[in-house]
Amino acid sequence: MIKATIYHNPRCSKSRQTLDLLSDHDVETEVVLYLTDPPDRDALRRILGQLSIAAIDLVRKNDHRKLGLNEPHDEDGWLDLMVAHPAIIERPIVVVGDVAVLGRPPENVLKLLT
Repeated sequence: MIKATIYHNPRCSKSRQTLDLLSDHDVETEVVLYLTDPPDRDALRRILGQLSIAAIDLVRKNDHRKLGLNEPHDEDGWLDLMVAHPAIIERPIVVVGDVAVLGRPPENVLKLLT
């Protein structure tokens, strides 16, 4: 059986759809409610490596702007901002083994299930 971790926001429709998709495919899923249990810098670095993206690409730009946050000039600054304000982290993130994908659209997670 495939085991996955989903960084989940139950208020987000894409996150709920992604969780349903994992359930429909009988994936054993650990749910991390990242707004109440946010990842630290090390976890974010690991996730970014698994996603193969830069920190700025994991930021929800509209939420970042709504909060009136300044834009950092480097990777460490973006990590600090995501740790301090986990609501700006793009969601959902699904990790299987050493690989992760963003569940936007939810069907992206199917790449991890083959």
